[in-house]
Amino acid sequence: MKPGAVATGEAAVQAGVAAISVSKVAKTFDTRQGVRALEQVDFSVPRGEFVSILGPSGCGKSTLLRIVAGLIQPDAGGDVRVLDHSQTRMSDDVGVVFQTHNMLPWETVEANIRLAAEVRKLPRKDIDERVEALLPILKLEKFRRNYPHELSGGMRQRAALGQILVMRPKVLLLDEPFGALDALTRDQLNVELLRLWQEMRQTVILITHSISEAVFLSDRVLVMSERPGRVIEDIRIDLPRPRDPRTTKEAAAFGHYVVQLGHLMGVD
Repeated sequence: MKPGAVATGEAAVQAGVAAISVSKVAKTFDTRQGVRALEQVDFSVPRGEFVSILGPSGCGKSTLLRIVAGLIQPDAGGDVRVLDHSQTRMSDDVGVVFQTHNMLPWETVEANIRLAAEVRKLPRKDIDERVEALLPILKLEKFRRNYPHELSGGMRQRAALGQILVMRPKVLLLDEPFGALDALTRDQLNVELLRLWQEMRQTVILITHSISEAVFLSDRVLVMSERPGRVIEDIRIDLPRPRDPRTTKEAAAFGHYVVQLGHLMGVD
């Protein structure tokens, strides 16, 4: 497929079995003004695909992610299916990383990362192996015995990512997980996230405001409109994998996608 070609939801499903299917999803919040956040959102994500969602602030990206996670419900008539079941509540196969961390302040970094796996009573040997593998990737090995208040904001967010990755969910939903990090650390974690995804082949939806991040990581990028949000473009990123940060970003096609998505986002 040529750079910039549009892949419809139907074509995406034909490329593989859908792990996530969103159909006619709308959401109105019952405030005094009756805020309409989403309007008739439709898309599908095949199993093992990495999809990013771009859109202007306030267009309902995070609301959509929470609906896919099962944390909130869409308006009547909308339907979300995840791994062949109706997503009416959170499930063990879905992991969510938000913009702010959810760490227990009285527990160490290592204890926080282990917590969900221990609550779900995974074998201790498996937990030990997973945590030991994750700590150096997240650059937290030297801080495993520190407490959250002793870490920078970026380090806390990396630990929050570790809390989810240790569970190895089949579906990973990321809401601007690296937004608080400095540019260098963000780029490094993008590379590590991509490496982990290439090993585990989870189905991923990433909410981001970074066009280059979306292009580097994704198989497809969905572009949303102003509120009420709807998907206005579905762009397949036809760049070879595995992706090396230097050679991928130096490719002419990478620049083409960045310019095209920038235009769609109103960045001229």
